[in-house]
Amino acid sequence: MKHASAAALDRLDSLLDQIRKQRGLKERKRSVFYRGSSAFLHFHEDPAGMFADVRTASVWERLPVSTRAQQRDLLAKVRISLR
Repeated sequence: MKHASAAALDRLDSLLDQIRKQRGLKERKRSVFYRGSSAFLHFHEDPAGMFADVRTASVWERLPVSTRAQQRDLLAKVRISLR
């Protein structure tokens, strides 16, 4: 599964804007977010759709983000992880 291309990320602009508003995250390059010095969130594209890898605790979890509902689920997980 490859990292998301610029065109694929363009389709996630609204989601990326919402993630950028979260305190405690720094976007080092487009769509690659860090929490402190640790990688926290990035995106992949695949024929099956768009996916986000998010670090919850010390484990990476891959979540689908192709639909608005899936994007809401990711945002909820991000917010919980940042508490």
